[in-house]
Amino acid sequence: MAYTEIFWMACDSTEQLRAEYGPFHTRPEAEIQARKLGFGYLLRYEHLLGVDEEIEEVRCIFVELPGAHPIGTENIPVNLHTRCATCGESSTHEKAWQAEVWADIHEFEHSRHRVRLFEHARGRGLKEICGWRG
Repeated sequence: MAYTEIFWMACDSTEQLRAEYGPFHTRPEAEIQARKLGFGYLLRYEHLLGVDEEIEEVRCIFVELPGAHPIGTENIPVNLHTRCATCGESSTHEKAWQAEVWADIHEFEHSRHRVRLFEHARGRGLKEICGWRG
């Protein structure tokens, strides 16, 4: 006898690298928390459970909250993240010049290492900035 278990999460984007908060038993609970956190989406998980309560199938459904600000209509703070593609060392920065200095020092101390730059904004997820040292 199959059984469906449903729970809700508040999330900031539909990207793979997103922030999720929860779980919640009901949509209204998740919606309240999403609005408190400034998140624009809910994520509904449906687990289809089999005979021994083993998960047989998982479904994920994104729900955009009504009245949520579309991306770009409000001032969203952006954090910069640098990460070495060779050794994995990373750091977080508030200003672009800090990321540039960190990358210069790292690449000077470790020849043949290359640093990548990412920006992270709430609701947009993590995005690589290509050709930033170019």
